[in-house]
Amino acid sequence: MLRGLRGFAQFISVERGLMLFMISVGATFLTIGSIALPQAVYLGSIVFFAWSGLDALNNIFDADLDTISDPSRSEYTKRLGKTGLIIVVAFSALSSGLGAATMTPLVVIFTIIGIFFGILYSVPPLRLRQTVYKPLVNFTVGAIPVLVVASFSHIFSVSVLALVFLIGVTTAVNSLWEDLADYGSDSTNAARTVPIILGLKKGLFFTIIMGYCLIPLMILAGILFRLPLVYYLVLSAATTFVSLHLYQNRIILFKKGEIDTNELLRLGSVLAKDFVIVAIVQTGNLMLSSVIKLY
Repeated sequence: MLRGLRGFAQFISVERGLMLFMISVGATFLTIGSIALPQAVYLGSIVFFAWSGLDALNNIFDADLDTISDPSRSEYTKRLGKTGLIIVVAFSALSSGLGAATMTPLVVIFTIIGIFFGILYSVPPLRLRQTVYKPLVNFTVGAIPVLVVASFSHIFSVSVLALVFLIGVTTAVNSLWEDLADYGSDSTNAARTVPIILGLKKGLFFTIIMGYCLIPLMILAGILFRLPLVYYLVLSAATTFVSLHLYQNRIILFKKGEIDTNELLRLGSVLAKDFVIVAIVQTGNLMLSSVIKLY
């Protein structure tokens, strides 16, 4: 049973769904300016079901690629068969229904736009997940949940629009880390992601630099919403966590001469997992800091 639950969690990429749920909850608190828990959970559920369904759709089309990068997820997805598509449709319908129940046209429109981009991301012939445009599509993954909150609240202040941009950029950069983890399978399937175009080592350095560029953006979010000191302490701890891992692997990063592809692939995979952890911690940090601020 536990194995089945783990497989299902991987199939819907539950960690991303929870991350976006926390983004929605935190954005609701900060936008409305109060601990509006029912509204926050409701809007978070719209986002959770939409992107969990879309991640499931992506995993269906990535089943063969995941044979290399994530064999356990690939095996579970293939075993689901047509049931996987039923889950995708059910999650998408549930998200759309919850959005329609708000009786707010913009909430419905942004939810549909999110689902539309998710289909472009995964489904051939465009399948933008395998192109250099992947980060641009992933921008919507973070931006649309905040836009859903803003639409429901009828609040489009400068601070809220800045949060739309900041979270969107964060999820765009997150896609670069995903590309590092998928480099092996992408390179054998004629994908044209950023790390493949730049080359593994340059792509790794570019992704690391982009990751550090998120720090001032996260600081700016804290300043705009006047978040408490704990927000900056957690952000500092997350930055230190990644920095220590980079320092421990500095020999691989700055090794001269012939590139050891296997070592770089391993490091890219490790850093991709680190970034998932940091992203979840930071979104949780944003949500909890907004609660502390309002209390």
